[in-house]
This record gives sequence, structure tokens and C-alpha cells, in this order.
Amino acid sequence: MKTLLFTEFRKNASDFISQVEHGETLVLLRRGKPVAEVIPYSDDLKKIPSWKKQGIRFKINGSNLSSAILDERNEG
Repeated sequence: MKTLLFTEFRKNASDFISQVEHGETLVLLRRGKPVAEVIPYSDDLKKIPSWKKQGIRFKINGSNLSSAILDERNEG
């Protein structure tokens, strides 16, 4: 991974894009703070972000929680 200033990237963009084509990852800085990451393009199937994946579901034998709460309310 190579870190460089945005102005340096802008001046030599063609050279840096060639580096990315060969597998290099670039982190662009503006005023000393990272603002962008340039990574090689991949034709692989796009991965689903973890926040979009279905969560783990547990299945427990017995009554469900809402039924148990309603039964308790009716008894009381």
C-alpha cells in the first residue's frame, strides 16, 4: 500500500493508475488526512456487505416470547 498526497497523484495520475493496474493500492491524502483509497478493479462477484447479510436465527422448541407475555398478562 502506497500513501501519497492528492496533488502528487493529480500531477502523475497516469503513472499511479499503472501501478494500480499491477496490483498496488494507493491511499490519497489531503492536508495529511486520508480521503480516498484507489484499489485494483476485480471482476469477482461483489461481496454482500456484512450489514446486509441475514443474521443468525435461533429456533427453540416451545412457545414464543410474545405468547408467553400475553399469557402472563391474562393470568394477572
